[in-house]
This record gives sequence, structure tokens and C-alpha cells, in this order.
Amino acid sequence: MTEGYPDQWEADVVLSDGGTAHLRPIRPDDADLLRMFHARLSPESIYYRFFSPRPHLSDRDVEHFTTVDHDRRVALIATIAEEMVAVVRYDRLSDRPETAEVAFLVEDAHQGRGVGPVLLEHIAAAARERGVRRFVASVLPDNRRMTRVFREAGYRAEQRFEEGVIELVLDLEPTDTSLEVMTAREHRAESRSIQRLLFPRSVAVIGASRAEHSVGQTVLRNLLSGDFSGPVYPVHPTAVAVAGVRAYASVLEIPDDVDLAVVAVRADAVHEVVEECASKGVHGLVVVSSGFGEVGDEGRGAQEQLVRLARAYGMRVVGPNCLGIANTDTDVRLNATLAPTMPGRGPVGFFSQSGALGIAILQRTAERGLGLSTFVSAGNRADVSGNDLMQYWEEDPATKAVLLYLESLGNPRKFARLARRLGRRKPIVAVKSGRSTQGVPLGHAAQALTLPDHAVSALFEQAGLIRVEDLAQLFDVAQVLAYQPLPAGDRIAIIDNSNSLGLLAQDAAVALGLEVRPRIDLGPRADADDYEAALAGALEDDTVDAVVALFTPPTIGGYDVRVPERILRLSAAGRKPIVATYLGTEGMPADLRVTGPDGMAAEGSVPSYTAPEDAVRALAYVIRYAQWRQRPAGRMPVFGDVDRDRARELVAGWLGDGGPVDATPEQAAELLACYGIGIAEGGDGVPTRVVVREDRSFGALISFGIADETAALLDDRAYRLSPLADVEAAEMIRAIRTAPLLLGHRGAEPVNVGALEELLLRASRLGYDLPEVARLELSPVMVDGDGVTVREVTLTLERPIGPRPELGPRRL
Repeated sequence: MTEGYPDQWEADVVLSDGGTAHLRPIRPDDADLLRMFHARLSPESIYYRFFSPRPHLSDRDVEHFTTVDHDRRVALIATIAEEMVAVVRYDRLSDRPETAEVAFLVEDAHQGRGVGPVLLEHIAAAARERGVRRFVASVLPDNRRMTRVFREAGYRAEQRFEEGVIELVLDLEPTDTSLEVMTAREHRAESRSIQRLLFPRSVAVIGASRAEHSVGQTVLRNLLSGDFSGPVYPVHPTAVAVAGVRAYASVLEIPDDVDLAVVAVRADAVHEVVEECASKGVHGLVVVSSGFGEVGDEGRGAQEQLVRLARAYGMRVVGPNCLGIANTDTDVRLNATLAPTMPGRGPVGFFSQSGALGIAILQRTAERGLGLSTFVSAGNRADVSGNDLMQYWEEDPATKAVLLYLESLGNPRKFARLARRLGRRKPIVAVKSGRSTQGVPLGHAAQALTLPDHAVSALFEQAGLIRVEDLAQLFDVAQVLAYQPLPAGDRIAIIDNSNSLGLLAQDAAVALGLEVRPRIDLGPRADADDYEAALAGALEDDTVDAVVALFTPPTIGGYDVRVPERILRLSAAGRKPIVATYLGTEGMPADLRVTGPDGMAAEGSVPSYTAPEDAVRALAYVIRYAQWRQRPAGRMPVFGDVDRDRARELVAGWLGDGGPVDATPEQAAELLACYGIGIAEGGDGVPTRVVVREDRSFGALISFGIADETAALLDDRAYRLSPLADVEAAEMIRAIRTAPLLLGHRGAEPVNVGALEELLLRASRLGYDLPEVARLELSPVMVDGDGVTVREVTLTLERPIGPRPELGPRRL
């Protein structure tokens, strides 16, 4: 019998309709909750669960159901607003302890919200932790909803029909299908939770002060001046009206439904406000109030309590200490922010963790003429994060490109996974602060990263994310992605009327690794016809993938004002991207803008930059992203000689109940042999180093580099998330600066790159399969034209804390 309450099984989860629930193990003091839950069930639901009418639970039933040992008998309940809405339980079979009978029951009012599938995920994870390998479920044939939950979970299943009952046997080992099902449900649920925040039918501003320039009044006036499509309700304890709108003393006194509440009261009053919003049925909270995690331990405690309470009542939270949220959709027109300037409608979604920078970011966006679809400032990011927004933007037809300003990463492994999936459809451009420290701002619910910043950049690049240096570059790149097509390659044409500007652009392009076609210098007297002919020729040229058009007024005399119209006309065809340096303007100038119905820039508009180097740099970022997207995603090779089960047995035996353990060379060799990796003496060629490790933030990682002092001094190493796809292993070898030493530098014989790639693939799979491998170092690995020889290995094992996030059940 397992002693103690397993609090690691507690979790907040997002349901399929975007609401939230709290999952936890059942306790003996849940007797009254269980009775009330059972009393709300329909006779049909009771019959499907117990195969007989059971209108009431006896005291003996209640004691049996609420008293479990968290090992042989386990039960988890889902609660919303402190009421039990569902329960799942398993009981081990006495004659087959690795098999347990499972059953769950969901209150009728909450059926169809995805409670059953998420309960099954969590009870299966708890079962695996306790050594249960199979579930047996008995279901009546008419109970199609329950049967569907089991069948669609993605586990390997067997079914048989006996004595009028369907018996399902589920193998609980995660499969590719079960993981895909879980991530697909997570995606839909989290996307829906953000949609509920961004498309409210009504908004209450709680703390809407009559004081001019106060936080509450500022949000209220921005909502009203933005012409929000629904009703706005100011909440003030004494005022009859605020900003000319009737006010209510409490959100509970508002006669109609409230979808979204913007909270602008003192931090010590937020708890009461959350409870009132829960009673009112509010879907989401935007907490602009400060005084939480950013002020120290006491505020951090209040922040955690805020999130726990909101989630317990089914609500998501943006903030606290945030700027707010906005949606420029003409059917919503939501500006629930503190920003006086809101950009117009456009194809860019923007997520900012900084509230302080948010106002400046929105102002810069508007000044450049860049349109936004939606904007979210997360502040302390206690709940809603960039991961949630990426889930939403992936399916949002109004968003073509995503911009992120990040100060911390709450779940880096999930961030990389979502970025890789979203990046295959839509570009993501990010600025991440804290390069020099990798620290986390006070108040953020996240850990500091342990990897060096260049390693984080490498992992971002692996996921297809465009990481830029600063906010100016963020906007520079966004202008291209929002309004121009992606280039097919890295060959660019430069057209100019100033030799100096053209040379600056050419130098920048060469330095960035772009291929420059013969530059076209039209001279200072070039007119619109000259530009049109040159640009048309470049766009028709099959050896050109993108065009940089530079135009500056001549030193003497006027210039042809028809030039921008000709550039715009050719850009509208959308065949190849065009960027410009036009009269030193920045952003989306009116002369180069295809104007949409609201006056904002539309597709085909040509972005302009103050300097040619900026234009070329932005284009280079976009070209590298387009090349990543064009490359195949690759495949995870399956090696027939890998014995994962044997490897797990070895690791479990060496760790026992303790750890960490420094394995002996013989033990390390035995483990590597399970993955087809041998250790030998001798070997010639180039010495390399492969390190597999379990990172607390990113999970399983692999790094590669040359094994010498110069490479170590320069920290010339390539990093990737494990497991590697075949194309990623190939890229990894070529990513280090010293790669020419492996590829035939100065006439030397190239090494057997294929053998090196296979070693990386096998080692990365080992690290992914075995989270107990805290660090595995293969060094030196000698590589020559014949193959690879692993000379030495060091291995440290350590028991991980809980399952990897990507393998565990969904949770916030």
C-alpha cells in the first residue's frame, strides 16, 4: 500500500470548450461532494456506470468510493467551482496486478466538454507510475459516448463482446497515435480558450474609476473609443456612471451575461473580484492590476492564489500586471488595453510579455503602418502564455505571421514543439531578452534557462523560429512576411539609382551569405519607365528569387514621382518578394501601399527601410525561414537492433532506489550496445565530441562539436532537441563553424559523414528513450573516411522528477 497523498497527480486542465477544471485524487473528506455529484446525475448516466438503477449511494458506498490507497485502488475527480463534476477510478485485478479495471462517470451537464478523455489520460499516467500496464473497461453497448472515449484514446486496444457487455482491453504504453491524439486535443482546447478571450460578446471593467488617467478609466475609454461591438459595463462601488456609461456596484448586479472582465482593482481586492466573476459565469479575466509577483514573495503568493482560484472556476487569466488584449476584427473591435494608440486591421498576431514595453510596441506598430489581427500582453504571464497564443494563431485565418516579445519561457519543450508545427504554416518572429543572463523577470512563473544563449538560438532555429536581435529588426522582418510572398531561394537582384546605396546593399547581402545577381545601377536620372523595365526583367528572371529596389532623390533636380506606382504595380502580381529603400521612409509608406478597405496596407504592399542594409537583413531572415520551410521535415529512423526494453532494465537496476549514479565504463558500454553503439580503441581522423543530456527546461538534448581546445574555447557546438530526424542530424554536423575540417578542408579527405549522422541519430534516440540519462558524453569520437570510432564514454544516471511533459497527460 502506498502511503501519502500523491499531490503530483493534481493538475489544472483546459477542456474542449476552452473552460478549465481541476483534477486531483479523491479524499475521504469528499463524501459530501460525491453525494451531491451523484444526486445531479440522470438515471441513464447512473445505469450506464453501475449497470443497474442506483438513485442513492449508501454510506458504505461513499466510504468505499472515497477511501483509496492510491496504488491498488486509485480515483481522480474533476472539480469546477468547488463541485465534483466527474470521477475516474481503477481497481487492480487480484490475479493480474499489472491489469486494472477502469470506469469513469461525468455529470450530465458537463458531458461533451472533453472531461472524459482528459480524465483517462491522467488515470493512465497514474497507473503507469504505479506499475499498471493494462486497463479493462466494461461498457454497455448503448453507451456509445463512453465506448468512443476509450476507442479514440489512441492506445492499442482489444475488444470482445460477452453476455451483453463490451469489454475493452487497453495497453497503456504510449503510442505515436495516443500522443498525436493528446496533442490534437490539447491544441483544440487551448485554442478555444484563447478564442473565448478575444471574441467576448460583453466586457465588464471592474475598477472603472472616475479619476482621469486612472488605469480603470483608461481601459474603459479605450473600449468605448474603439467602438467595441458589445455592451461595456463599468463596475464602481459608488458611482452611478463612469465616462458617461451606467455603472454597477458589483459585477453580480449587471443584469446581462458578462464574457470578459478587465480587473483594475488593488491586488488585495482581486481575490474577492475573482469569486464574484465566477458566480457571474465570466469566461476570462484580464488583470491589469499590479502588486503581484513583480513585488516579491508576498505578491507571488497572491498571484498563485489568483490563478488557482480562476482555474478552479473555469476561467483563464491574462496577466496580472499586463497591458491588456486587443482584437481588430471588425465584428469585435476590442481594445481592452491601456494603450492610447491601437494599430489598424492587419495580418500579424502580436504577443508581448512586457506590459511596460507594450505601449511603445503598439505605437511603433502603428507608426510603421503595420496592421495587427490580435494583440495580447501577458504581463507576469501567470496563466495565459505565448504557447496558448500559438495554439490559437495556428488556426486563425486572419493571422498570417506571428510576432513574439519574450522575457521567459514557462515550458520551453512545448514552446519548441508548437513553434515547429506552427512554423510549417506561418512564420514566427521573436525577440527574447536576457541574452546575457538567461534570467527570468521577477514575477514570471518560469525557471531560468540553463543553456547558453547561442544554444537556445540553435533550438529556436531547429523549430523554424526567426529569432532577431531587437524590436527594430522584429518590425523590419514582419513587414516582409505580412505583405510579400516567400522567396524560392537566396538569389537577389539589386536595382538602384545610386551607386553608393547599391554597393551598401551588395556588401550587406554578401556578408549575410546571399547570392547577388549582377547589380542594376540605373543612375541618378532614372525615371519610372527605367525602374519598371528593370524590375520587370528581374521578376521574370528565373535566376532571381527576390528584389531589393533602392530609390533616392538625385542631388540636383527633381525625380519622377511615378516610380513608386510602377514598383507597386509589379509587386501586386505577388510572384517574388520586393523590399525597398524608398526616399528614406520606414514601414509601409502610402506611396508603396496597396490600400485595403479600411485604409490599411494590404497584400502586395512594399515595405520600405531607411537604410539598404536594413532591407537586405530583413530579406535574409525571411530567406532563411523560407529555406527551412522548403526542407523536408525528415523522418525518425527505426533501427532494428535497438533494444529499448533491455536498456530500461539496465538503468532501473543500476539506479535502484537511489541516485545519481556514475556508471562504470563497462556499464556505459553495455547500455550503448543496446542502441548499436560500440566502444573501441584506436581509430584515426578528426576527434569529435557528442553529449546527450537531460535539460530541466528543454528535456532531452544532444550537442556535437570538434573535440579540441580551440573549439572548446569558442564553444563551437551545435545543439538540437532529441530525438533527431535524419535531416536534422545532417544539418547538425554542418552547423558548427569548424565543419570544413570534416568535409574536406584544403584538400583533405572528407570523413564518413553518413556514419557520423547515424551515431548522432542513435545517441539522440537513447537520450530521448531514457530520461534517467542525466549526461552521456562520447569523447573522443574519431571520424575518418571509413567511419567512426567511439574511444571513451562517461555516463551519469539520475532519477527524473516526474514524466517528461510531452509524454505526460495534458495540464496547465
